[in-house]
Amino acid sequence: MSGDGTAGGAPGPGPGESGPYPLHGGTAAPAAETIGYRGPTACAAAGITYRQLDYWARTGLVEPSVRPAYGSGTQRLYSFRDVVVLKIVKRFLDTGVALQNIRAAVQHLRERGFRDLERMTLMSDGATVYECSSPDEVVNLLQGGQGVFGIAVGVVWRDVEAALSQLHGERVDTGETLVGHNPSDELARRRNRAV
Repeated sequence: MSGDGTAGGAPGPGPGESGPYPLHGGTAAPAAETIGYRGPTACAAAGITYRQLDYWARTGLVEPSVRPAYGSGTQRLYSFRDVVVLKIVKRFLDTGVALQNIRAAVQHLRERGFRDLERMTLMSDGATVYECSSPDEVVNLLQGGQGVFGIAVGVVWRDVEAALSQLHGERVDTGETLVGHNPSDELARRRNRAV
């Protein structure tokens, strides 16, 4: 939300739209919508506990957009953008923003469709979260004279992308495990070859 409560910025494709997982063997990366991340992977990439992830999903703060849990035995699958939002929520909580204000900000981002997430800066004075999609909006907010902090979403985006490239994803259509670039994970590579 901008300082006046309106949305700013133009929608467009983001750097993660091709997905953070290049497939081994030089083939093209699958589209981001075909990759999901299980709870433990989402937690590792976002820097949160599984308890936080579960609570946020159950209360509707950040729900998995690829596949929700349908009772016992099913695994939630989070999209790349879901993981970015999880990390943003974590950063806001770490700086003392009230969960109620974070919920309002996440709802605003959902309404926008998360399309231009990587281009925005989210600012907060501790009570309100503002969306700034241009340097002028950031300057205008800072000129208000109050203490604010900001989260450059593009930086969070790249952090999550780097973290997920070391972890496992799952192809939504086939269930195939996509192995990150972690050279120590020989077991997952063998499991994929056996399938």
